Amino acid sequence: MNRAPRDIFTAVLHRWRGSLQLRVAATTLVLSAIVTLVLGVVLLDQIRNGLLDAKTRASVSQLDFGIRYAADQFDATDRSTPTNIRATARQVIGHLVGGGSQPTAFGVVLLATAPGGESEFTDSPASVPHSLRDVVARQGREAWTYTTIVGNDGVTEPGLVVGGPVPTTTAGFQLYYLFPLSQERQTLALVERTMLLAGAAIVLLLVVITLLVARQVVRPVRQAAATAERLAAGRLRDRMTVRGEDDLASLATSFNRMAETVERQISQLRELSRVQRRFVADVSHELRTPITTIRMAADVLHDSRADLPPELARSSELLQTQLDRFEALLADLLEISKHDAGAVALDAEPIDLRAIVTGVVDSTAPLASLRSCTVRVDLPDEPVVAEVDARRIERVLRNLVANALEHGEGQPVEVRLRGGPGGVAVTVRDRGSGLRPGETSLVFGRFWRADPARARSSGGTGLGLSIALEDARLHGGWLQAWGQPGAGSVFRLTLPWRAGADITESPLPLEPADDSTTQSATTEVAGA
Repeated sequence: MNRAPRDIFTAVLHRWRGSLQLRVAATTLVLSAIVTLVLGVVLLDQIRNGLLDAKTRASVSQLDFGIRYAADQFDATDRSTPTNIRATARQVIGHLVGGGSQPTAFGVVLLATAPGGESEFTDSPASVPHSLRDVVARQGREAWTYTTIVGNDGVTEPGLVVGGPVPTTTAGFQLYYLFPLSQERQTLALVERTMLLAGAAIVLLLVVITLLVARQVVRPVRQAAATAERLAAGRLRDRMTVRGEDDLASLATSFNRMAETVERQISQLRELSRVQRRFVADVSHELRTPITTIRMAADVLHDSRADLPPELARSSELLQTQLDRFEALLADLLEISKHDAGAVALDAEPIDLRAIVTGVVDSTAPLASLRSCTVRVDLPDEPVVAEVDARRIERVLRNLVANALEHGEGQPVEVRLRGGPGGVAVTVRDRGSGLRPGETSLVFGRFWRADPARARSSGGTGLGLSIALEDARLHGGWLQAWGQPGAGSVFRLTLPWRAGADITESPLPLEPADDSTTQSATTEVAGA
């Protein structure tokens, strides 16, 4: 049940990350909404205060008129009997309610403050707040307050009450006006609706305008990205369309110039690489004929070295050794040139890799004996049958085992073979000097040696690991290295069960388990 919301969230997040236009529009929407909201609140507050101030001024003016009228009426009244005073009070109320100049007045209250109590004359059931009465009585001045008033129909609503003392010698009176704020509330509600609609329209217009502007800016960028992808795919002649003379047109022009420069440089590099590969292949091939003749003569001298003087006999042995190394170098150069030219064919067939590992260990036994080193082999009991080119995999493993024996400093070399769901793997570990940080990314380079002096008693062409890497890639596999100074090194070959298939994981770890707590350097150089 939770999968659908998660998928929707993932899709929205992907869309958000992948669209600059969407992010610009969303940012504009949020910021403009915030600005519009803040401005709306400020304006509404100003309008509300303006309406209330205008209402208060009008109410006070109405109160002044009522107080003057009430004072004139009470001064002209016969003060001999209270009946006349009450009659005059009701007359004042009736006149102020019926003939007031302010048609919005809700009600009028005339409060007589006698020494023994109070009498209230009003046309409304609403009562004046006692706090306002106290202020008027105590300070003897006009005052006002906001409160809730009750109409004749019993409906309550916010209102404004203003009042003040009536200056008369007949009796003490206070006059109050009760003004409902319904009209102001309606006006404010209308302003709120208008501002809300106007704000929403402004925000939407800003978003639309932003989308249009962003589209004009993003479109050339998308075209540049699409053109760059086509260039990366090998279509080096694709160019951006230049429109106008603005900054975007300048961008397209600069991009096209860059593409032309890249195309020219890549073409030159391709031609140089082709010439270099052809030169290596031709030289290697052409050297085979004179090397064959020299080999025949060297064999004759080597076979007759017993009849030669000691210095000539030694020279014939050195000649034989160097010819072996030279022929190995020629063979490696021809092999690597075939890989560069893409002319290598894979002759894969199902084979038990245990037999290949065993054969490699047996073939390197003389070197192990020479180095006073033992080779420990860890093979599973069940057959590990994978579809591989036996000759190439044997060459890869022989190179790895020989290097481990050469650099193992007499320590045991471990060879392990395992198969798993992700593929089949062989690891070769030595406990020699190891690799320094950064060398795991260089060890598969052509003619690279860990020894800067390039002094190795057993020879070597410097192309063995490079060819091994190409053979691993040819199978769709990985060839990886791990190393640490003083802890030795590990080389791991991971192959798919079927040649060319995908590898999900390696059944053997690259970093040794007993060195898991130490800081190591690992690098994947194939299969990425």
